[in-house]
Amino acid sequence: MKKINILIYTEDVLKDAALRGNELTPKAYPNGLHAGIAGAFDSEKYNVRAAGIDNIRETITPEILADTDVLFWWGHCHHHEVPDDIAELVVREVNKGMGFVALHSAHIAKPFLRLIGTSGSLSWRLNDSEIVWTAAPYHPIAAGIPTHFKLPNEEIYSEPFDIPAPEDTVFIGWFSQGMVFRSGVTYRRGYGKVFYFQPGHEEYPIYYDETIRQILSNAAGWAAPQARRDNLNCPNVEPVV
Repeated sequence: MKKINILIYTEDVLKDAALRGNELTPKAYPNGLHAGIAGAFDSEKYNVRAAGIDNIRETITPEILADTDVLFWWGHCHHHEVPDDIAELVVREVNKGMGFVALHSAHIAKPFLRLIGTSGSLSWRLNDSEIVWTAAPYHPIAAGIPTHFKLPNEEIYSEPFDIPAPEDTVFIGWFSQGMVFRSGVTYRRGYGKVFYFQPGHEEYPIYYDETIRQILSNAAGWAAPQARRDNLNCPNVEPVV
């Protein structure tokens, strides 16, 4: 069985936390955010590589993306530092068939916004418990996921969420302060599949939760392409009759 090639883009949350004097992030992710996300992927099924803002031109290249089945993208404070040409490169590869999974605050990441065509804006508030409801139990991303599960601490994301109507709303989040949010939505762009997933604030160990990890693994399997389409030009076709 061919392994799925995963590329995980994350920011250096430990460095950012040190600059802000934030003590919660190092407790949640002592080895960095990449390690937390990468733990979702069994080495027998996946090859996992890392990319980051500090070395983005070395870790996100045409050659690397051509060998990537699914790109996971977690960004927060450095969206504006992502070069426009890198964002366009990611979009082109998604249109060719590469899967793209936007995590948490990647709702305003440059590649995601270019893929969905809207602002990605939402309302937010810090620190609440969240119940994540499985709204589409038939979907492959929801395979093996219970009807609902609870995250004791998470950043509130609330509607209205400025995204296009999704192909499927797989998960809906409810917060104890009353807010609701479309926490897991899917799209298809060109030959590629796109999944946005809300849980994953860097101050809480969300990516060590086994249910979250199952969702990420399911998302990789769903978004991985069966085949890539390299030629997206418009050919001049010959008559068929």
